[in-house]
Amino acid sequence: MTPISEAVPTSAETTSTLSYPVARTVEQTDDYFGTTVSDPYRWMEDVDSAELKTWVDAENELTQSYVAEVPTREAMQRRLMELINFERYTAPARRGSRYFYSHNSGLQNQNVIYWHTGLEGEPKVLLDPNTFSEDATVAISGLSITDDGSLAAYSIADAGSDWVKWHVRDVTTGEDLPDVVEWSKFSGASWLKDGSGFFYEGYDAPKAEALKAANYFHKVFFHKLGTPQSEDKLVFDRPDDKELNVGAQVTDDGRYLVLHQSKGTSPNNELAIKDLQQPDAPIVRLIDVADATYAPINNDGTLFWLLTTLDAPNGKVISIDLNHPERENWKTVIPESKNKLSDVSIIDDTFIANYLADAQSLVELHRLDGTFIERLALPAIGTANGFGGLREDTETFYQFSNFTTPGTVYRLDMKTRRSTVYRQPKLLFDPSLYETEQIFYASKDGTRVPMFVSKKKGIALDGSAPALLYAYGGFNVPLMPEFSSAHVMWMEMGGIYAQPGLRGGGEYGEAWHDAGTRLKKQNVFDDFIAAAEWLIANKYTSAKKLAILGGSNGGLLVAACELQRPELFGAAVAAVGVMDMLRFDKFTIGWAWKEEYGAPSENAEEFAAIYKYSPLHNIRAGVAYPATLITTGDHDDRVYPAHSFKYTAALQAVQTGANPILIRVETRAGHGAGMPLSKRIEATVDQYAFMVRALGVGGQR
Repeated sequence: MTPISEAVPTSAETTSTLSYPVARTVEQTDDYFGTTVSDPYRWMEDVDSAELKTWVDAENELTQSYVAEVPTREAMQRRLMELINFERYTAPARRGSRYFYSHNSGLQNQNVIYWHTGLEGEPKVLLDPNTFSEDATVAISGLSITDDGSLAAYSIADAGSDWVKWHVRDVTTGEDLPDVVEWSKFSGASWLKDGSGFFYEGYDAPKAEALKAANYFHKVFFHKLGTPQSEDKLVFDRPDDKELNVGAQVTDDGRYLVLHQSKGTSPNNELAIKDLQQPDAPIVRLIDVADATYAPINNDGTLFWLLTTLDAPNGKVISIDLNHPERENWKTVIPESKNKLSDVSIIDDTFIANYLADAQSLVELHRLDGTFIERLALPAIGTANGFGGLREDTETFYQFSNFTTPGTVYRLDMKTRRSTVYRQPKLLFDPSLYETEQIFYASKDGTRVPMFVSKKKGIALDGSAPALLYAYGGFNVPLMPEFSSAHVMWMEMGGIYAQPGLRGGGEYGEAWHDAGTRLKKQNVFDDFIAAAEWLIANKYTSAKKLAILGGSNGGLLVAACELQRPELFGAAVAAVGVMDMLRFDKFTIGWAWKEEYGAPSENAEEFAAIYKYSPLHNIRAGVAYPATLITTGDHDDRVYPAHSFKYTAALQAVQTGANPILIRVETRAGHGAGMPLSKRIEATVDQYAFMVRALGVGGQR
């Protein structure tokens, strides 16, 4: 790849000529516990208005004209397509004699679902979402197969919306049954053992503005095959609390329906049990206080194994007998470790415990009495996911990846405990040219924070290299080693990629997560800022050549940090971010985030904390902010796009100096899930072209 620094105009050379589209202001104020807060761009919350569409179109045109002037943009797009163009597989799941998995030949917009009989049977297409719409913006969002492998319930999402529609396909014939279920959201499908129907989650049909209206009173329904949705039975709901999310899962033995209840995005939950062999028996509230995480693993008759954080913030495995469900009778099977227990399954009557050790996978095998057997040998430092199946299975599959290893599928023989490569992608670059190290740095309050740093071997650490700092820091989500073709392209061009595991995430258990929530959210921003300072102090990069990137909660992170420390960054890319922290709870599922952020209109102390960092409310006039690109989707019903619109208009209105403030609005796209590959490539290339131009940097392969 040719150097990208040649003939690349810098921000200072061209931005002074930028003319931002006019965004009118209105007289709108709100009172929060005696504090008057203005909201001059409130009109942008009407995302369907003709006025806003005109503004969005003009902003998109401006952004495209900016990135189009990067002379190596086309070369970057060609190289990214080359790096992405390899076969990708997911770990297969066995149902009956059939194995199901998804596959992408390389540049297909959507993954295709296949099945075959036996491990090496002839692949047959089950679902090809590339045929669902002309623009490939209709995607599969959920899939559930009956135990015998004969039927598949699948949900589809249109244009990235969280709303999904369920269909049922006959696996053998490839034909859909007439069954259709609508107005489902945040839902799976769990079949009865005999395949006569499935449980799913959803809401009552919205009365207006389906992509904007708040969603309350989540419910569990049962759909019987061959009947219209109007006859679906309401199985479980909690009318006493409109903010509870509910979920239903049939146990592997088919005997019980486990009903999960959680408040918003809190990791803590309640559990209830319905005996499916006694339809008239009342639902039993097994755990009626959401004082910890209680995640069912499996059961042996009335004996249930659960992963819990009760008195164990890193997680442990306990057993509960339904015949003696009192807490004093609960038994610890696998005690808490120094590492976070992120997932547990039972295969061949053996616990497979997947831990996080300093943000990388560590997998242990234990007997059902909890006795340690051995640690699974993984190929390298990285991330291992999967390990699904039934208790009686003698095999399971997992996928392993890291920053320079695309997802490789392994088959684990539970009798020999040996892993063998099942499907391995062909590499389109030489991973031996790159290296990854994990460092630890001190945050503002002295907290030790981990960070992975990947780069091409031999790069001089003299502060001249461009660096991309990416993080998330929220909702108990861990950032682990993961392969990205875009990151490889960045490193080929001489860039350094850095990924810290901030507080608020799930890298070190619930205590780590809690340390970045509500009144402690500033810890997350401090951790991110400290990561940038470490990279600069240790000469991995310089402030002018440091770009920051984050999406969703990570978009909030990027925006808050660029406002707090504008001199520390050369470029900022904030994707689908939560920017108006005083009104996030007013749209779609935003109210659920109060468990994470706090309740700005209900709690004075939480309002005060949020108001100090809310991006929309901390923009200062007379400040030269970094070159900034905001991105969103016009159909984003997770983080309502008005967040990005309002933040962009407000930042453009006060920006001092030459650095551009731009927004890119993807059409027929939501929060990111299900976006066609072609759109993802275009969006990624625009982001990297923006960073290249904003930083005025280059490199070569």
